This record gives sequence, C-alpha cells and structure tokens, in this order.
Amino acid sequence: MAHLPSRRTGRPGRRKAALAVPIGIALTASLSLMPGVATAAAPDTPTAAAAESSTYPYVVNTSTDHKTIESVKKAITKAGGSIVIAYEKIGVIVVHSSNPDFGKQIRAVRGVQSAGATRTAPLTAAGTTEAGAPQYISAADAAKAKAQAADADADAEPLEAEQWDLRAIGADKAAKINPGSKDVTVAVIDTGVDDTHPDLAPNFSASQSADCVSGKPDTTYGSWRPVDADHYHGTHVAGEIAAARNGVGVAGVAPGVKVAGITVAQPDENQLFFAESVVCAFVFAADHGVEITNNSYYMDPWLYNCMDDPDQRALVDAVNRAQMYAQKKGTLHLASAGNSNHDLASDAIVDESSPDDSTPVTRTIDPSECFDVPTQLPGVVTVSATGVQNLKSYYSTYGKGVIDIAAPGGDRYQIPDTPSKNGRILSTMPNGEYAYLQGTSMASPHAAGVAALLKSTHPNATPSQLQWLLKAQADNPGCPTEPYDPDGNGVVDSTCEGGDRVNGFYGFGIVNALKAVK
Repeated sequence: MAHLPSRRTGRPGRRKAALAVPIGIALTASLSLMPGVATAAAPDTPTAAAAESSTYPYVVNTSTDHKTIESVKKAITKAGGSIVIAYEKIGVIVVHSSNPDFGKQIRAVRGVQSAGATRTAPLTAAGTTEAGAPQYISAADAAKAKAQAADADADAEPLEAEQWDLRAIGADKAAKINPGSKDVTVAVIDTGVDDTHPDLAPNFSASQSADCVSGKPDTTYGSWRPVDADHYHGTHVAGEIAAARNGVGVAGVAPGVKVAGITVAQPDENQLFFAESVVCAFVFAADHGVEITNNSYYMDPWLYNCMDDPDQRALVDAVNRAQMYAQKKGTLHLASAGNSNHDLASDAIVDESSPDDSTPVTRTIDPSECFDVPTQLPGVVTVSATGVQNLKSYYSTYGKGVIDIAAPGGDRYQIPDTPSKNGRILSTMPNGEYAYLQGTSMASPHAAGVAALLKSTHPNATPSQLQWLLKAQADNPGCPTEPYDPDGNGVVDSTCEGGDRVNGFYGFGIVNALKAVK
C-alpha cells in the first residue's frame, strides 16, 4: 500500500440510485434486465493458455434450496472444480478450478444463477483507500503533543493534541458523556489488526476476529494480525474507531466499544481484496454478532464491476448476498467513497486501472450499470472525506446521490492548529507505533465510530435506523460559496451540486459524535 500509492489513490464509486432496489439473493433475477455497457475486452473466464496449468478461484451462486445446492456441488466436481467452502445460507459456493472452461460450463448448469472467476491472474500469482504513504510521528512532535495535551485537559491522551479530527466531530466531548458500550463491536474488514498494540489491546475482541483471505474463516489465535508492518492499514483504521482512553498514545472516536479484525487482504505486497474473502468476512461478522463493519477498500480486481460481464456480475451477486445477509442479522456496513475526486453523478467514467491483478486495459463505463463493491451496494453507508476546515478533502470522491455522509479523512492542504500542523489523521500502527494517513479510508472509520456510539445509545436500533440517525444528526456545511480549488493553482477541481441539506460533497453532512451520545 505505501509502495503502491498511484494505484490506490484513485477509487471511483457509483451512484447509489443505480442499486436502489434490494438485490440480495434475488439479485440474479434482475441481472438479465441490465442493458449492455462498454467494458474491457476481458475473457469470460481465464484464458485457456494460462488456465491449463493454473488454478483460479470462482464464486458459484445458487438458490438456498438444499437439494439445488447439492446438485450444483456435484456439477462443480464434474466440471473440474474443488469446493473450498459452501455458504449454503446465502447460496454462495467458493471453488478452485484449473479447467479453463469452468465458468462457462458451470453457468450452464441447472440451478446456477451466476458464476465467475474472482480474479484474472491465477492463485500462483500475487484494495484500500488511503491517499499516500504514512508519515510516522516524530519524537519532537510527540513531545510537543504530550505537553499541549497535558496543559489543555488532564484527561486527554498523550497524543490527542494532534487529533484535530476528534474535536471536529465532538468525539472528545462525547467520550466524557458516553465512550461507547462494550456490547457493541465494530469489525475492521481490512489488512489485519495488530491487537498487541497498547491502544488496541484493551478493546480487542478475539472471539469476533478471523483470517478470511482464503474465503474460509481461520480463527486460529492471532490469525487476524497483519503479516508484516507494511500491512498497516487495518491497524490504523482500528485505532481511529476504538483506540482506548488509557493514558497511552491516541484515542478513538468510540474508545469504549469493542473492535475486531477480519483479514481479507492478500498477504503479498499487492494486498488485494478478492470476492471470496469479502463474502467470508461479511458472513463471519454476521454470525459472530458484529453490530458494525468498516470497509475501507474496494474489491479487486475490478474498480468497477459491470453487469454485462458474467464474471463481474457474479462477484457483485456473491458479495451482495453476503452483506445483505449481515444486514438482516443486524449489522450496519460503512464504506469509503474513494480517492479519485471524480463526480460520480456523471454519465461516464474512464477506468484505466482494471483489472489490477494482471494487465489493466482502458474502458469507459456507465456508472449506472457498473458498481464499486462494497460501497455501492444497497444499505451500505458511503462516506466522503473532509479536512480540518470542514471542506471536502482534495482527493475525495463525491457526487450528488452517491455520498451518504462525510467524516474527517485528512487533507494536507487544510492545515490544523496542532503541534505538527499536519492535516492528516494520526492513529495506531503495527508494533506499537503511530503515523499520519489521509484518505476516505480514514473517513469511513470515523463514521463507523459514530455509528458505534449511536448503537451504544440506542441498542435496539436496526441498521436502517442507525443509518437514518447518522444522516439526521449530521452537520452539513453546504456547498462551498467560492470555487473549489484546494491546491490553489487557479483550477476548479470539483463542483458541488445540491443544497444545504443534501449535496454531492457531504451527502447529508459531516457526522457528529456529540449528538450521537445525547
């Protein structure tokens, strides 16, 4: 991630209205109605030459009828597939196969509603949304922050003077009223969480954590931890949500709630997030009583999953079944909007980065027919990023009808009055360290923390009620009255559309932690 800033800094999304109808397990019934769109010249399944000696993962989607699933399982074996796991409650089967025609053959089987390869490179080969590499806090800045925090508030955490983001949404004041309930857990679906960090250990829930990389949950103790320090993203996100107020380092938005880690990123340097891993994570979270999930990534290898492509359609179908299953069991999902600074209410978007696990090809997609997963799925809260001035971050995705809410994600052009004058977000890192990051990856966990405070205050609230409360309590700064030119180069970078209540930059507004506990 720090090694690949150019690939991860652009993450377009899609209009929410495009998937306004619940598609859940019934998604496949509507897929055939989707008109065609211009997509990449990607193969229906991996090329024969590559697949002859390589194994690819697939998702095969069926009805939840037991007899149908058993029949499809037999057909999978006959077509040369090996079943990794079958999520029968949602009708999703994860399969490995080296048969180059597996996708085509299995889609013709009675009872199969959709099926597709989850990547374009084989298993023998090698997405988050932070913008740029981390900046570790210096000893000098740490010392200044500790001194300023001690002077300002005896109850402040040692590095809290650097956390302008907490003050921006009233999280510092909220913690004195209600820091959140230990009965509420936010699962960080990400690159892994270092639960040994002193700011995370007090609030970590091992029983609700797992490694889902293979598509099958591994609950071996410690399996949820990042494989190395370069897989820092999930640990940073976890600290933003629930770093404890324990006199060590930083504080989270909801320092009294539990945080869990569900690893979905591949363990190599590319750290890609594939469909089978995401399906596993949503089902695992739901089955283990998680109230809220944070999703600061987009699902690889396609930045946009287009419904006229059989593989991409199957990926949307599988992940949507899983996240809808979790919603029905009481889990609210929040997701980052992306760092492309694209207007997602536009008519067409050029995608030059997909597929990102092999050789990308340029394609122009129709945003009403091609979807960012999981952030554009029904019921998922899409979060844009803001800086200390309550202005949209220069990199943040936006678009009227796309963004639900906004939250602090950091912005190097918006300078706070803190010891370091760093406009990014300070949070936890593996091996007990702290660093600044910016991105919609950082905005989503701030909103997830506020959602956790709301769940603590309203324990019986459903996911839809929590989403309504997030929007109702948000503070909307309205569209900027001056041309939006954050870098000051004289070029208008984005145009906000909408009114003071709902608009393309902030959706319903910036989340408010203090209102959440009142």
